[in-house]
Amino acid sequence: MRRLLLSPLLLISLLCQADAPQRLISLAPHTTELVYSLQAGDKLLAVSDYSDYPSAAQSLPRIASYQGINFEALIKLQPDLVLVWQGGNKPQDIRKLQTLRYPLFISSPARPLDIADEIEALGALLGKSELAATLAHQHRQALSALAEQYRRKTPLSVFYYMHPKPLMSIGSGAWANHLLSLCNSDAVFADAINDYPEVTMEEVIKRQPQAIIAAQHQPMTAILEFWRPWLPLLDMDASHIIQVNPDQLHRFSLRLSEGVTTLCEQLDRLR
Repeated sequence: MRRLLLSPLLLISLLCQADAPQRLISLAPHTTELVYSLQAGDKLLAVSDYSDYPSAAQSLPRIASYQGINFEALIKLQPDLVLVWQGGNKPQDIRKLQTLRYPLFISSPARPLDIADEIEALGALLGKSELAATLAHQHRQALSALAEQYRRKTPLSVFYYMHPKPLMSIGSGAWANHLLSLCNSDAVFADAINDYPEVTMEEVIKRQPQAIIAAQHQPMTAILEFWRPWLPLLDMDASHIIQVNPDQLHRFSLRLSEGVTTLCEQLDRLR
């Protein structure tokens, strides 16, 4: 099992108190979702920008953005647990929270199965261990079933991208590449020297993917318009372009299994 990150102060706090934390602040959209999945959304005092799921989260105050944490607002709220994302929140902000001696739950998933470990750990903190165990089991089972369903299928080469300008794809270590693996598909830029390479259209055409996956909120009409001039050179038509919900796939929440199921089904139609 993956080792979860808990701040030293949180470990001390767990040893010294029997009561679960009651005043939570979530500084990443996916940790907000995890709290709601554990039916503890009523304990949230504030959240980060883009914490828009479930809908109840949209009414909560925002005290963190890409610019960092609003420490003045956070201190006024007097949380007894702050959920942070190592890799999303600024390292200096996390260090400052530690200096201020706030108990931290530090989320750092690297692979889809890590989400199950994290919800179990968070559930233990919030007094929701039984529910967390059920949710974690369902998540592991769903991912295992997907891997088994598609592992004997003919592999597909896929161009997966998040941004059209610049055109940014994924390498072997990118989060989305782990999702493609569940569908027995391969990213055409898996040999890139970094996980999120910026590529040219000429490079995409040269690699001749069998499918294009657009992880974007743009209307599908705009996505098709972007690719239309290039489809003949790719030996494709519009049916080879798949749009996926980036929130389901790129947030480390329990919605992931639903998003990957849809992704695999769409890819399977092209085999």
